[in-house]
Amino acid sequence: MTVPCLLAAWSAHETELRRYLRHRLADPDEADDLLHDLFLKACRQGEAFCAVEQPRAWLFEVARNTFLDHLRRQRPMLPLPPDLTTAEAAEAPVDALARCLPRVLSELSPADREAISLCDLGGMSQAAFAELKGLSLPGAKSRVQRARQRLREQLSAACQVKFDGAGQVCCFVPRPPLD
Repeated sequence: MTVPCLLAAWSAHETELRRYLRHRLADPDEADDLLHDLFLKACRQGEAFCAVEQPRAWLFEVARNTFLDHLRRQRPMLPLPPDLTTAEAAEAPVDALARCLPRVLSELSPADREAISLCDLGGMSQAAFAELKGLSLPGAKSRVQRARQRLREQLSAACQVKFDGAGQVCCFVPRPPLD
């Protein structure tokens, strides 16, 4: 069942929407298909469409998103090379690095170890850490950031960790864990 407010908005803006889509697509049939998809998306809103304050703006935003989704689907896909490493193989160095972490953490100061352990490993928010330690939120954020920097430096020195341009671990020499 189509909602009357949707039918009124659609009747008022269908021609504009069709022109908008046809202007962006070379094939008028593709534009009409997207217009149909847009109508279906609007119908799925049901009574909620009546609560939209600016139905024309909503329809054009959904039309733009529908068009962009169409472009993404049209993007050519290239096959992956067969020698590409699997996700399991890519995770193996990270697992080995994780085994190095307890030793490197033990070499940090107690304050740095606590900040890393609670916020990064334990999942505590920095706001909760600030409250626990009696710090202001900016002070807690600074403490955690400095601890992360010292951990990074210690990983680089102790495990010879190297980072790529995006800050991701690219390689390292594992150290034996503490006994």
